[in-house]
Amino acid sequence: MIIVMASSRPEDVEHVVQKVEELGYKAHVIVGVERTVVAAVGDERGKERLTALESLAHVERVFPILKPFKLAGREVRHEDSIVECGSAKIGGGHFCVMAGPCSVESEEQVNSSAQIVKAAGATMLRGGAFKPRTSPYSFQGMELEGLKLLQAAGRATGLPVVTEATTPEQVGVVAEYADMIQIGARNMQNYGLLRAAGKSDKPVLLKRGMMSTINEWLMSAEYIMAEGNPNVVLCERGIRTFETETRNTLDIQAVPVIRKLSHLPIIIDPSHAAGRWELVLPMACAAVAAGADGIMVEMHPNPEVAMSDGQQSLKPKRFSMLMEAIRPLLQVMNKTL
Repeated sequence: MIIVMASSRPEDVEHVVQKVEELGYKAHVIVGVERTVVAAVGDERGKERLTALESLAHVERVFPILKPFKLAGREVRHEDSIVECGSAKIGGGHFCVMAGPCSVESEEQVNSSAQIVKAAGATMLRGGAFKPRTSPYSFQGMELEGLKLLQAAGRATGLPVVTEATTPEQVGVVAEYADMIQIGARNMQNYGLLRAAGKSDKPVLLKRGMMSTINEWLMSAEYIMAEGNPNVVLCERGIRTFETETRNTLDIQAVPVIRKLSHLPIIIDPSHAAGRWELVLPMACAAVAAGADGIMVEMHPNPEVAMSDGQQSLKPKRFSMLMEAIRPLLQVMNKTL
């Protein structure tokens, strides 16, 4: 249920929160530009009891949330959310470029990558320390040592770091070294991992599962937000179809659909969607034109020797070309890096 406040005074809001919790529901306060609302989330049975809160002088009205995603939907929050991650902002007209290697391979490689993407205009450093791979014989990442190298490279360049946690147990250590926790496509419905990320105080990048619907994707975001973490960024990285010419099929129309259904920022990962470096630049331009709030791009100083995903990683010069290509489009879309 949504409780629309007639008063935004902290003591009045706190009174409503107390009443909601007394009825056995979890209260989430959302402060918007025009209004403050309290979302009461919990067991659907008996939710009609919450309508009695309309009798309070500082409550304007109470009405049900129709969509299954209660906190991620626009019924609760009309304005676009802006997620802050260190010096980077995502959403609300702020466009974020997350760039770096697929996986951390060495100190020299990650430091070089960070300097290259920073010089080209990227706003965040991406890189994998824990790598969930299809084959158990593939490179699985440098793990803790990789996290330390990422953190050092981020601090040296001033770039906030985003990297993936693959198990609930990893969330704490990833949060210690990174500025944003990524949940990969394979783990989009790993509910234990989602809950653990929801208990963290770090922003979360939630990638769409390769065979997941938009509704399922938003419900996964709901798991994170229901634990108290509102700072979720959605990432469309391509879905599995019958097409074999590309690694996945980029669902570009997910951007306007998400922007209609949800207030959460949405970015595009053209590298994983395409699986081929030559398709990354046009797909990045398409992301900007569709209204995305950012892109996540794989860049490697020497893709020919990359331990993972070299075929979809941009060389430094090509990454610079991508950044130059999107700048005029960002102006047209009224977005700023």
